[in-house]
Amino acid sequence: MRLSVRLLAASALVLTFAAAPAIAQDARTIREAEQLRDRALQDNAAYALVSELTTRFGPRLAGSPSEQASARWGAEQFREMGFDNVSIEEFPLALWNRGEARVEILSPFPQPLEVVSLGGSSATPAEGIEGEAAIFETYQQLLDQPEGSLAGKIVVVLQDTVQAQDGRGYGATSPIRGNGPTEAARRGAVGYVLRSLGTHDHRFAHTGATRVGEGTVPSFAMSPPDADQLRRIVAATREPVRMRLFSTAGFTGQTVSQNVIGEVRGRSAREGGAPDEVIVIGGHLDSWDLGTGAIDDGAGVAITAAALKLIEDMPRRPHRTIRVVWWGSEEVSQPAPSQGLAGARFYASSRADEMANHVAISESDFGAGPIYSLGLPPGAADTDFRRAAQAVLTPLGVLFDGAPATGGGPDTGPTVAAGVPAFRLNQDGTDYFDTHHTADDTLDRIDPEAMDQNVAAWAAFLWLLANSDVDFRELRSAAASPQ
Repeated sequence: MRLSVRLLAASALVLTFAAAPAIAQDARTIREAEQLRDRALQDNAAYALVSELTTRFGPRLAGSPSEQASARWGAEQFREMGFDNVSIEEFPLALWNRGEARVEILSPFPQPLEVVSLGGSSATPAEGIEGEAAIFETYQQLLDQPEGSLAGKIVVVLQDTVQAQDGRGYGATSPIRGNGPTEAARRGAVGYVLRSLGTHDHRFAHTGATRVGEGTVPSFAMSPPDADQLRRIVAATREPVRMRLFSTAGFTGQTVSQNVIGEVRGRSAREGGAPDEVIVIGGHLDSWDLGTGAIDDGAGVAITAAALKLIEDMPRRPHRTIRVVWWGSEEVSQPAPSQGLAGARFYASSRADEMANHVAISESDFGAGPIYSLGLPPGAADTDFRRAAQAVLTPLGVLFDGAPATGGGPDTGPTVAAGVPAFRLNQDGTDYFDTHHTADDTLDRIDPEAMDQNVAAWAAFLWLLANSDVDFRELRSAAASPQ
């Protein structure tokens, strides 16, 4: 990727600003945002951070010793970067272990399949589970079956995940993994296998969380080529397909996970700042246990911390506080009632009385592909702030997305539900689901130049937001009011 900012003359930027209406930021803030953007393209800490994280700690399954050690390392990095109020905030967690997983076709053409257990899935009996496969091309076909109609069957769903820049194909198929085992159990099934939620044709399987607790069955994901193989077997014979499932997965005890927090504190009120107004950014530190969690989400924690480090190095502090959170336990579901996003839920619940001071929130949790658009909360489209941000980000190839941002990523959900506005720096995820949740999620999947572009966009945008007086809540309320 060749970044257009390196080809633009400074005079072009001046003309861009001159053509825009008056903006909320002063000229100094705009120049500083440009400087941050350009500095990030030349030198930032992101790639070194994700390289060290994945090399030192490898996979970081939620609640594991590896995740806990990486959190201690993260706090040490924050202190070395000069961040304020660095802390590790622990919360209880049920520890899930993958164990062993095997799935095989017994007849009509005996052969093993390449599979992984879904996160949160339970074990089979020691002898495994045998049964006739009830094979569906789409998830809807499963949902159309009456309750009890699949008694003793192993449900198999072969639906593909469509590749899309914004990941909407994964959004459409994720219920197949999250809810599928429960829906199969409601219809009497004894096991569940789905085509991995991946957009590639390589023979490795994708894990990912499913619902846990009562009313579900042992569940697995198979590689896309194995799903295609099963299609061919069905087409080649009218005989029923019989399968055997085996898994030792399950929850093995209680442990802790943690959020790692640091911030660049805003200027004091005496200096004209608003340090109690907080912008929250970050990513999740835990990963699945197959790869090393480089794109999901080592990249995101590194990008946001590197952007904040550039801001910490500025000659003056921002008007508002910017807080980076490396959330724990984003991936693995938990027993009811908490289910998923344990770290994000803990962050929001432990700060329930501080939500009014949270100005905005967003996270980087979509790999390290280049950012292509900016999404702002409802009501912010036709504002001077948006025009200023667009002018600074356009040289990076970042366009404005007119669709209002209603969320800032999975870990922002509980805080957004408490009323905090979200923004989005949308990454190109066209090939993200080629390696997402697989053994192929490793450092070599990251393009350092694209990562630099991410840091540049985050640093420049955050500087503009932190030094503005824009009130997204007020804009949202105005947009919702009848005209």
